[in-house]
Amino acid sequence: MHAMEFAGAHQPLHPTERPVRKPTGRNLLIRVGACGICRTDLHVIDGELEHPKARVIPGHEVVGRVVAMGPEARGFKIGERVGVPWLGFTCGRCHFCRSGRENLCDKPKFTGYTLDGGYAEYITADSHYSFPIPKIYSDAEAAPLMCAGLIGYRCWKLVRTAKRLGIYGFGAAAHIVAQIAKHHGQQVYAFTRSGDTAAQKLARSLGAVWAGSSEEMPPKLLDAAIIFASVGPLVPLALKALEKGGTLVLGGIHMSEIPAFSYDLLWEERIVRSVANLTRQDAIEFLRLAPRVPIRPHVTTYPLDEANEAIAVLRKGNLVGAAVLVPAACEGA
Repeated sequence: MHAMEFAGAHQPLHPTERPVRKPTGRNLLIRVGACGICRTDLHVIDGELEHPKARVIPGHEVVGRVVAMGPEARGFKIGERVGVPWLGFTCGRCHFCRSGRENLCDKPKFTGYTLDGGYAEYITADSHYSFPIPKIYSDAEAAPLMCAGLIGYRCWKLVRTAKRLGIYGFGAAAHIVAQIAKHHGQQVYAFTRSGDTAAQKLARSLGAVWAGSSEEMPPKLLDAAIIFASVGPLVPLALKALEKGGTLVLGGIHMSEIPAFSYDLLWEERIVRSVANLTRQDAIEFLRLAPRVPIRPHVTTYPLDEANEAIAVLRKGNLVGAAVLVPAACEGA
């Protein structure tokens, strides 16, 4: 199979050919139809997430069809369409797994980081960590649901009662969360990089009541906010925009250094908390909700061989919505 592999920190991904192996145990062999490009992929490529699997194939927003099954695989059949997310394995035995917090597992494995991912024509994935995809979505539309959607949903659950919700960094996750929030009657305030009129336009088209620069104060104080951008200086800016008792959720797996800020921004019972990874229950809930909203992902597709070009567009902040890689055999499907 053709694949794009990690060649080392700060280096372009390297095209390669890998053997397609028969799945063992409870694994599925999946022919990839589409794989989204996530900001976390950039953190792997840039060396900000240390100790990836050697020559790992990135990509953890994977959608494809089952072509073979290991002898212990259950819950799927040949030809069925499935999604593969970031969380690829948990031990099931540690304190966190046994208390319903498998997202904090002591010995996890992650797709596209410690397990080979979806920047390839095929992927092998554990059937226990794979999910059926709602029929209303094409492969490319469904791909960003598997991380931008899932992590966004986990963040949103923490602020689902907020009347006024701010979203900082209006990219792939934010444009999905905005649709969930609007569906639940929340007012969305979108914050983008200064001058990013395209992202602000998208936010307004998805129902945001206000869209502006992250340096601006919203017209009304927020009950809660989510930061998806990996920019530490946004934390004090978002706290400044929060009403008393408000909650600030940090949705990224990596963030640049958070600058010191005065205690008055945190006082009056404001809360700052992070979200780590996801649970399988998050995936079950979100994939039931998505077609009911219905969430409509905005995607730009690229051939698999143009992964480096697509990553460069994302890195520069010139992408509206989500970027998705499509293997050559699936282009136009």
